[in-house]
Amino acid sequence: MHLIQRMKIWKELKRLERRAQQEPSPSTFVDLGQVYINLDDAAKAMRVAQDGLALFPDSVELLKLRDFANRSKLKTDVADLAAKLQKTPSAKGYRELAGLQLDLGDAAAAHATCDAWSVRFPGDAGPWLVLAQSRLSNFYRDLSAREGEEAVRCLQRVLSVDAANARGHRLFGELAYRIGAIEAARKHLQAIPVDPAEPEVQAMLRQLSVVQELGDDITALLREAEEHGALPNAPAIPRGGQGREEGMGRIRDALAHIAELAGVRKATYIKGSRALVKGAIRDGKDSFLRVVRVVAKAAHRFARRIDIGNFNKGVIDGPFGHICICSYGEVVAAVQCDQGAATTEILAELQELVAGSLYMAGVES
Repeated sequence: MHLIQRMKIWKELKRLERRAQQEPSPSTFVDLGQVYINLDDAAKAMRVAQDGLALFPDSVELLKLRDFANRSKLKTDVADLAAKLQKTPSAKGYRELAGLQLDLGDAAAAHATCDAWSVRFPGDAGPWLVLAQSRLSNFYRDLSAREGEEAVRCLQRVLSVDAANARGHRLFGELAYRIGAIEAARKHLQAIPVDPAEPEVQAMLRQLSVVQELGDDITALLREAEEHGALPNAPAIPRGGQGREEGMGRIRDALAHIAELAGVRKATYIKGSRALVKGAIRDGKDSFLRVVRVVAKAAHRFARRIDIGNFNKGVIDGPFGHICICSYGEVVAAVQCDQGAATTEILAELQELVAGSLYMAGVES
């Protein structure tokens, strides 16, 4: 970069920094962060985004800046670590690289890393454990039976390599418990040494005595969960104090407000395997809920495949009217509305709901 160009950029940075201090606004912080991104300084862009969110926590633009800066930093870390592993491969390095790739949402690259890891270190259960965690995350998010079956296959490989692997037993036991395979869950959870630092295992063991056994065919139970769109023993919504309860109350209120907009027939807020619903939705088998999950998942995959970032919002048109979807991370909000409804206004409300819920989640954590 020429000296004159450097001086121009430095001058622009100083101007934006002064403006951010004297007249702060989301657009000023976004402009400042973009300059740092153009300079390949993702760490400073992240700091700018965090400073802006401290003042404007509901700004969707600043959330996008933080996400983009984080992804830029992760891509740099991935490239550096991959180059290091070419020279000096290690199980620890492969584990770190696969974790970074999963954080980026690049499951294909993470799986390729795990394949290379398992070839170089065939006696290490680590690659199969990482793959299992990736598949389980997909299963709990989308309730895809195929992802659940792949997770089971990977966990079986973990335990074939290391029969006493506590993490493998924990993940297998919890999956079996969630889908109703109670005896399988008991077998795996009882294989874990008692650890006071992990009270959840003992809590699940206590629950096994009061929930119904739905069978021992794990493949069939995974497919039933996909068909019904719900887990028989889904995690309870945490009760972490007054602030969290108020946060869920605000989400319900916002969803109720959206459901009352002109032309809206159905509305939902989905996080992971749980869903809040309003309107003419009878149960978890409602086709609207399944369409929303499938479309959000497919849109995310397509956006990542062509490297344009993440899917944020969209509208599906058909004889049923419109389905408006807004998504960020594992959170999805959507409505089904009549032909002629104000989809632009509805999308704005959905975007506000998603952004607000992410802010509340950040405050709780």
